[in-house]
Amino acid sequence: MTTYVALLRAVNVGGTGKLPMSELRAMCESLGFAKVRTYIASGNVVFESKLSETSVKSRLERCLETSTGLQVGVLIRTGVELAAVLADNPFRSAAPNRTVAIFLDAPPPTDTLAGVSGQQTEEIALGKREIYVHYGNGMAESKLKIRAAKAGTARNMNTVAKLAEWAAA
Repeated sequence: MTTYVALLRAVNVGGTGKLPMSELRAMCESLGFAKVRTYIASGNVVFESKLSETSVKSRLERCLETSTGLQVGVLIRTGVELAAVLADNPFRSAAPNRTVAIFLDAPPPTDTLAGVSGQQTEEIALGKREIYVHYGNGMAESKLKIRAAKAGTARNMNTVAKLAEWAAA
């Protein structure tokens, strides 16, 4: 069994994609996932499965659409991969609540940094299948736009650390 972390895109953020975490847990269990746990209300779930990452992703996306009528993007990482995201954070000395990993399905395009607009004090670095951003002045006033991040989903380093901890347990 592989431990996976599923990160749902645009769930319970800004009044969109309302999904109680109890429903998400039930969906995951209906798919045969084991040891299902959700973390905070923004669509983070840790579980075990014998399926491949691709199968986990497609089955969970289909189940979400069938159950809620919403097309919810799901980004998947193994527990080992999530631990590596945390370890590879180039902004480890920065406040974890002001640093995010934007999770993508594939490596960031080579022209990712060229497609950035509105950058002020933010620092950006590319990971394996992530884009790291440190918002020195916080996210509230940021005008940063990263074209390559459009289909991704962001989690701050506090959330990444908790999910990595759960996945390792």
